[in-house]
Amino acid sequence: MIFRSMANLKINQNPKIEQKLKSYPKEIIPKIQFLRDLIIETAKENESILEIEETLKWGEPSYLAKKGSTIRIDWKPKKPNQYVMYFKCTSKLVLTFKEVFGDTFNYETTRAIVFGLDEKVPIKELKECVEMALTYHNIKDKPLLGKEPKA
Repeated sequence: MIFRSMANLKINQNPKIEQKLKSYPKEIIPKIQFLRDLIIETAKENESILEIEETLKWGEPSYLAKKGSTIRIDWKPKKPNQYVMYFKCTSKLVLTFKEVFGDTFNYETTRAIVFGLDEKVPIKELKECVEMALTYHNIKDKPLLGKEPKA
């Protein structure tokens, strides 16, 4: 993988994103910001991703690259001890994550990876999940989205 200068990724940001990020409880902001930064960092590290859209979908921070599948992140007051990274539920993404990473993550059906507030996030593995989503339409027809199954 070739790493590019951070300046080469164009980020089209909806101005409402900053307002949404500031609306989370103060202890949640760093968690959501971490996921946001990880998504953008992963996009910057992939030479095929030149641009990413950062907007709100269903009131949640959402990220989409050309040829990718939308990633959303959020925290909800109804489940205050967790925050979530959502993927399109009709894609093969979460099923692939389960196959490749097993119990490395906690999953919500075929739509999300769920993180506990005190949980250590497995960064390397999560970046692989994010990269699969950001390039989904280029890899969706490959077995396990182009990843080898665990031995």
